Amino acid sequence: MRILLTGATGYIGRRLLPVLLEDGHEVICCARNATTFDVPEGWEEQVDVFQVDFLKPVDMQEAPGEFDVAFYLIHSLSAAIDDFKSLEEKAATHFNAFVEQTTCQQIIYLTGIVNSEELSSHLESRLRVEQILDSGKVPLTALRAGIIIGSGSASFEIIRDLVEKLPVMIAPRWVSTRCQPIAIRDVIKFLTGVMLKEQYYGKNFDIGAEDILTYKEMLLGYARARGLKRSLYVVPVMTPRLSSYWLYFVTSTTYELAVNLVNSMKIDVICRPNNLAEELGIDPIPYEQAVALAFDKIQQNMVVSSWKDSLVSSSDKASLNRYIEVPEYGCFVDEQKVAITHNTPDQVWQNVVSIGGKRGWYYANWLWKLRGYLDKLVGGIGLRRGRTHPNRIHDGDALDFWRVLIADEDKQRLLLYAEMKLPGEAWLEFRIQHKDGQAYLRQKATFRPFGLFGRLYWGSVLPFHYFVFGNMAKHIERFQAKGQPKVKVS
Repeated sequence: MRILLTGATGYIGRRLLPVLLEDGHEVICCARNATTFDVPEGWEEQVDVFQVDFLKPVDMQEAPGEFDVAFYLIHSLSAAIDDFKSLEEKAATHFNAFVEQTTCQQIIYLTGIVNSEELSSHLESRLRVEQILDSGKVPLTALRAGIIIGSGSASFEIIRDLVEKLPVMIAPRWVSTRCQPIAIRDVIKFLTGVMLKEQYYGKNFDIGAEDILTYKEMLLGYARARGLKRSLYVVPVMTPRLSSYWLYFVTSTTYELAVNLVNSMKIDVICRPNNLAEELGIDPIPYEQAVALAFDKIQQNMVVSSWKDSLVSSSDKASLNRYIEVPEYGCFVDEQKVAITHNTPDQVWQNVVSIGGKRGWYYANWLWKLRGYLDKLVGGIGLRRGRTHPNRIHDGDALDFWRVLIADEDKQRLLLYAEMKLPGEAWLEFRIQHKDGQAYLRQKATFRPFGLFGRLYWGSVLPFHYFVFGNMAKHIERFQAKGQPKVKVS
């Protein structure tokens, strides 16, 4: 079977792709930048990459025209607070116009449960997208899910942050709202299970495990699964705005995502009865077992995808293609060059790609943490996103308050783009280079200021950069992880 996969760089898409490939399907992965899409190793013959931005009409001369099933996994939940509805409608409309000119026989759409009479802006938008997709000529199968439990999912990571960090939680009233969570493994089974089955064309189904839980029960259930003793007290005076700030400052979520989640968390999300699980032979995993499975993946450093790494396909802010070329003019630059003498070049490169997260930034970590706290205070993302894997990195990954633009193993080049709040734009680049038999680590920070305030900002942090960047490069070259054999390079 030939399949079109939108949202291929997203949380669900990255989980679904290897399953489709292992089942022998050919997959066309939609990406906003085809040159940086990471095709799974060993599956190159089964994967085609289609560079497309569904916020714009699709050029059919460049587009694939032959495929059987299309998965629609585009969303804008973390992209904005006010304008995500128009973005989602635009993307769905352009997608519909595209698939109607192909051989596609079925669209499969993963959306949210919308059974309440009063819906949040997010769920209203999800329902509107479903209506747009269903209005086209290609039959739609919509699978409606509530909270998805899996390592790296936004909902699971928020629950994890709250329970792991807070022995005593002062929570808003919405923790009494009921929902019906589902394990990520089961979501993938449902998505693949309905492919090209005509009895499911033109229909929608709610999917979830049997557990109907309040958010309070989910938080305490996570604590039990982790063997943690936690107390939770509900405070009725916490408004949605205060609740959003609570999530934003305590967890790794963005403020936009916190606002949209809180608005949705005020509404019961419970499945309508159906026989889909029975018909597909799926026995949904109970909540606490799903938590345990997710945490096993985290402990084994086997998290396949994370919401933090997703470049949201239906947001203008998500396209980072134009940042890959680092500007040379009108910029401030700090460049360091260190001869590699304490490690091999490959070990230094491994130090480079392991930067951030729990390992930190090799020098003056307290200053990096302070910068993260200041970023949080002004509405930025801070350092709490961390990284998905401790020593592997890919194009598009989130890395603390940076985004990975290029992680080139062969050329040993890492290029990061700053997603913190700045009066300008910033890049941080690392390269391993060789000249006259000597290897060097080159580190380059580039800042393009916005107006006078941007120039004043660079001048104010310049004294810190002098010490931090210079010493960071030296420490990266010298660093030796525990258990790593000491090497002296002559």
